[in-house]
Amino acid sequence: MFGVRYIKAQPTTYLMKYRGGAIVAEGPGLSTLYYAPATMLVAVPIGSRDASFIFEQTARDFQTLTVQGQVTHRISDPTKAASMLDFTLKADGKTYESDDPEKLPERILGTVEVLAQQAVKELTLRDALQASDRIADIIAGGLRQRADIASLGLEILGVSVRGIKPTPDTAKALEAQAREAILKTADEAIFARRNFAVEQERAIRESELDTEIAVEQKKRSIRETQMDAEASVAAKRNELREAGMAADIVLEGKRKDFVGLNAENTRTLADAEAYRVGALMKIFEGVDTRVIQALAAAGMQPGQLIAQAFSGIAEKAEKIGQLNVSPDLLSQLMEKPQPMEAANARRQ
Repeated sequence: MFGVRYIKAQPTTYLMKYRGGAIVAEGPGLSTLYYAPATMLVAVPIGSRDASFIFEQTARDFQTLTVQGQVTHRISDPTKAASMLDFTLKADGKTYESDDPEKLPERILGTVEVLAQQAVKELTLRDALQASDRIADIIAGGLRQRADIASLGLEILGVSVRGIKPTPDTAKALEAQAREAILKTADEAIFARRNFAVEQERAIRESELDTEIAVEQKKRSIRETQMDAEASVAAKRNELREAGMAADIVLEGKRKDFVGLNAENTRTLADAEAYRVGALMKIFEGVDTRVIQALAAAGMQPGQLIAQAFSGIAEKAEKIGQLNVSPDLLSQLMEKPQPMEAANARRQ
């Protein structure tokens, strides 16, 4: 009515009321009446806002990649912002006179793109894919140090890089390479497991061989002990044999002495018998043989006498025409002499 209007700003809007080229009222969430023909309102948004970005950059190894993220910012100095950009409201108090408020994120994103390019060009593709936090820190630090950002009265609350992606072909190549690396790692794990199993089997086999060696050494020790015992027994046996041989030698020596003594005695007896026989022969020299035979027949048994008679008959057999022998005579010759008679005969 008559150009007088009422405006009530939000707490996240810094409202400045100009009249005659000077600020007559200002503040966040300001409510005031104003005369539209003579008053100019400047509304600067001071709440935090997000500006999303997605850029294509080139890494140090000339590989193209896409950096995607967002910048969170707010206008901390509305006066500076109002002096650099046009935040003047139209007469209706709802819309802006210019498009400067919409261009503010573009200015920020332009600076972000430059900083992102500087960060990515120092990295290879592989390093860049794993350096999202590093790139975000570089962009945030660069924004806080830029004079053009400070001149706009902006405060950078944070920068986040949500993704860094290579081109589809490069991604397939990297996936294939990563897949091969994973398969290689799996093969190495299988090889390591098999190698571990082989090592375990080798350790078990070595343990078994050590056990067998210990058993064989024990057997050898037992065998050596047995051989030592056998050698000791053999030595004792040899000692016994030597002692027996020594005793046999002594016995044979004594036997030799005995045989020599016996032979000497036999020679002495033979000499005595020869002397006796010689003496008898000297006695019977010149004596008729029949006398000697008669003397020899003295004390003979009847059978012996009959046998001697037959011997004489045999000597004169050519002169005998016929000889009759009675059975009684033959039976008497066949009879064995009595023990006493045999003993007497042996003595004779």
